[in-house]
Amino acid sequence: MKYTQRYPTPEGFDDLLMCSDGETLTGLWFEGSRDENKQIMNLVETCHGASLPSVFSETCRWLDLYFSGHQPDFTPAYRLNGLTPFRKQVSDIMCEIPFGQTVTYGEIAKRIAETRHHAPLPTRKMSAQAVGGAVGWNPICIIVPCHRVVGANGNLTGYGGGMHNKIALLKLEGHDMSRFGF
Repeated sequence: MKYTQRYPTPEGFDDLLMCSDGETLTGLWFEGSRDENKQIMNLVETCHGASLPSVFSETCRWLDLYFSGHQPDFTPAYRLNGLTPFRKQVSDIMCEIPFGQTVTYGEIAKRIAETRHHAPLPTRKMSAQAVGGAVGWNPICIIVPCHRVVGANGNLTGYGGGMHNKIALLKLEGHDMSRFGF
């Protein structure tokens, strides 16, 4: 059984939808976004009502803290289904990006190349586009902070949750938006 619940966000954001397998959070995405289209295809049987999993209240508490402008000091239990070793590496790196900071796809690619390849240093390469695909795959936005990954020179590239939500998330985290290209 899969469970879903809506989370009403503050003004300036689209509302969020949460998905759970009954024990862990398996999806978190902005309503009406490209990410929602990806997620909805995976929701075959959904239960709404009084018997919702406790992970939803934990996720709501996390989101309440986050949307008040703070990095929560806990993480709700979540599971990234369909995780390949490469996606895991990218997701792990995204989870290390501190609140209020960003990294580029290229920086993530370089870091993975340094750990995965045994070639001499100058020939180690990893595609920033491959990293972009793994970032875009992320089924749990905000908690796995894919919005903190930006293009080269601070360009704000696509965001499955909608570019207006990415911009609003970065603003919430205190970023000077004049340093980003749109």
